[in-house]
Amino acid sequence: MRDKIAELLAAAKQAHGRAYAPYSGFKVGAAVLGDDDKIYMGCNTENISYPCGSCAEQNAVGAFVCGGGHKIKAVLVMADSIKTISPCGACLQRINEFADKETTIYLADLEKIRQTYSLRELLPNAFNDLEINK
Repeated sequence: MRDKIAELLAAAKQAHGRAYAPYSGFKVGAAVLGDDDKIYMGCNTENISYPCGSCAEQNAVGAFVCGGGHKIKAVLVMADSIKTISPCGACLQRINEFADKETTIYLADLEKIRQTYSLRELLPNAFNDLEINK
C-alpha cells in the first residue's frame, strides 16, 4: 500500500498542476484509488459563473466511474495551503456512494500527507445511514 500512497500523492500533485482556478487562485488536486488498483485524478475547475465550477474530488470520482471503477479504496486531496483542506460535504457524500465507512481520506500539501482520516470521521452521518422511510 505504501507504493500506492506514493502514486496517489504524485497523481494528486499532477492534477493540482492542471487545476483551472483563475478566479480564486486556489488550486486543488485529488486522486482516487479504486478497487481495481487504478488511480483516477481530478482537479477543481472554476467558472466565471462561480457556482458552476466543480471540485477536484467531484471530478476524480467522475473519472473513477467513467473508468469502470466500482469501489473506492482511498482518496487523497491536495492543496497548496498552510492548513490542509478536507473534501466539502457534497464531495464526501459522492465518495460515500462508492466507499465504505473505513475508506481512507488523505489530506496533503504539495509535498506530503499531513492528515489521515476515515470517511466515517469526516462524514459521521452519511445520508445512506439515515432511516428516511421510518
